[in-house]
Amino acid sequence: MAADKKKSIYLNRELSWMAFNQRVLAEACEQDSPVLERLKFLAITASNLDEFFMVRIGGLHSACKAGRRKKEISGLTPRSQLIQLEKKARSMYQEQYNCFINQIEPELQRSGIKHCDVNTLTAAQQIFISSLFSEELFACITPMQISSKGRQPLIHGLSLYIAIRTNAEKPGSDLLTLMPLKNVARRIIAIPSKNGYSYVLLEDVVKKYINNWFPGKTIKECRTFRITRNADMSIQEDEAPDLMSGMEEILEDRKTSECIRLEIESATSSRLLRQIQKMLTIDNSQTYLQEGPIDLNAFMSMAFINGFNELKVEPWNPQSSPMVHPRKSILKQIKSHDILLHHPYESFDPVVRFIEEAAADPSVIAIKQVLYRTSKNSPIVIALKNAALKGKNVTVLIELKARFDEARNIEEANALEQAGAQIIYGVKGFKTHTKICLVVRREPEGIVRYAHFGTGNYNDSTAKLYSDIGLLTCHPDLCADASTFFNIIGALTQPQPLRKLVMAPLYLRDRLIELIDIEIMLHKQGATGRIIAKMNSLVDKALIDKLYQASQAGIKIHLNVRGICCLTPDLKGISENISVTSIIDRFLEHSRIFYFRHGGDEELFISSADWMPRNLDRRFELMVPVINAACRKQLIDILTTSVKDSVKSWKLLSSGKYARRNPKGSNPLRSQEQFHRNACIAAEGIREQQRTRFEPHRPVK
Repeated sequence: MAADKKKSIYLNRELSWMAFNQRVLAEACEQDSPVLERLKFLAITASNLDEFFMVRIGGLHSACKAGRRKKEISGLTPRSQLIQLEKKARSMYQEQYNCFINQIEPELQRSGIKHCDVNTLTAAQQIFISSLFSEELFACITPMQISSKGRQPLIHGLSLYIAIRTNAEKPGSDLLTLMPLKNVARRIIAIPSKNGYSYVLLEDVVKKYINNWFPGKTIKECRTFRITRNADMSIQEDEAPDLMSGMEEILEDRKTSECIRLEIESATSSRLLRQIQKMLTIDNSQTYLQEGPIDLNAFMSMAFINGFNELKVEPWNPQSSPMVHPRKSILKQIKSHDILLHHPYESFDPVVRFIEEAAADPSVIAIKQVLYRTSKNSPIVIALKNAALKGKNVTVLIELKARFDEARNIEEANALEQAGAQIIYGVKGFKTHTKICLVVRREPEGIVRYAHFGTGNYNDSTAKLYSDIGLLTCHPDLCADASTFFNIIGALTQPQPLRKLVMAPLYLRDRLIELIDIEIMLHKQGATGRIIAKMNSLVDKALIDKLYQASQAGIKIHLNVRGICCLTPDLKGISENISVTSIIDRFLEHSRIFYFRHGGDEELFISSADWMPRNLDRRFELMVPVINAACRKQLIDILTTSVKDSVKSWKLLSSGKYARRNPKGSNPLRSQEQFHRNACIAAEGIREQQRTRFEPHRPVK
């Protein structure tokens, strides 16, 4: 493969992720967007960065601490990655706070959402916060003095604290005391206002009354801060007595893992800063001095404040799928034809109905499902419990290793087990990330199986925010494969061959390489080659190399990759036929759809897996062929519309940087808006059809 040896043909994974968060931040800085929508995107960037520090930066710190120097595919060592990421992170913080302080907050003020100074409140507002202090805050907050000797109090990651420096008995020395603000009151406190919405921040109210906690002491300084702890830790499954107890240990370990980031007010004195750094065992390279309020993610709640609709985007509510009749049995409809759902443009309700109807149907004898992440008070979990209580055979694999959802998944596993369901706590050594539900029903002609396959989680809340694909089918081969899949992960039997489904970690990479090889072969024989793939991340070197090979063969390849992309497009002699775009819009792009032209005999798949080593080697994933003609047409439309997006799409350049795609001509296309419009038109057409079919009862003559 031709390449400039001085420059890697692969992009660094972590730097590519930073570029993704930069694109999200650009949405927050988009001055043509309503200000509360911009605030939402700003909060998302802050939340994204928190998780990135906990997992990716945390992992690099661990690698450096262990002395690991192995280079990743772009040629960077853990240490060199940390140096570059630290520089990028500081730049991103500066842009985030510049956006908030100089753009968003002033516009909120002008629009009637006012951040008030606790020292310049009206009489009514002063009475309100004084009452809040005396009745709630003073009773709830307990200061923790930090001693130079003995055991230090636990400081929780991503929780807000106030550090107070007071005088000590020994002249010239200070005492350090911390005040935890976790679970005390809402961070953003609404206060009385004659018009609009006025608020103060919790930490400012506490600081105003700080002397009340320290009678007789001189308060020299008080500053807000929070820390981030390393969350990149995995269970040693061979050593844990069982997976449940092992995951509970991981949750405890995260509370006390090393501190990898300190965020603190920029006005903090060097003396107080040194005290806190010494306590946390960190240095200036891990310290971030912030000009504005710590933790911009806390402002997400304000983005959804009641009223102020003129400051928000017009809601795009999920529509009824034209493939699903709202009042007919969903099982009967699936038996007559496959149903493809495009969330959140089309409602997630048919998926919930599928499981609820199966749970209530006396002819259904078994339900099998994988749960990775679910919503709070999930209707799907409730339906599974009801099915188990009715005596149905309910088997649920709950992935306890789903990062940051472990606690909820442990709770749900216990509840389902108590209801009588058979619970599998994941598979040893792997995560089970596939999205699948199988229903087995006894019917007059015998046993009939129904299945749902998805690209997203069984979470009715995120299904309103994430762009995903779901397939409901009664296809015999797909449903037989679904049964085999559950036998493999449930009984840990020797893997059996699958008819249509493709499973990781055994076959998925090989099958994708085979599909690309077939495309290359057919193209060389005179067929026009074409590959379109839509996914969240592209990292796997073997697949990247195979795409480079296809490009060199002359095949046109379009990759729609939302986040991380380690492939470099437009490299002379390597990837001139590959284009990479990323869509950042109001819904999180989450679908995985793969298209291979195959000389006109098109192959179309949906999948739970991104093209990453972790998905292909360390997770159970499924790639599902879409067979029904109407469903295939819908998928092709989704792919081609995504490729043509010229409003919310970014193009990856050979430099590794992203540039906005400018709308061409007089018809700029915004794919998510088009999908919503199409869903509304289809739903209205179905409603009109149903209206014209109404027939009144008439008396018999």
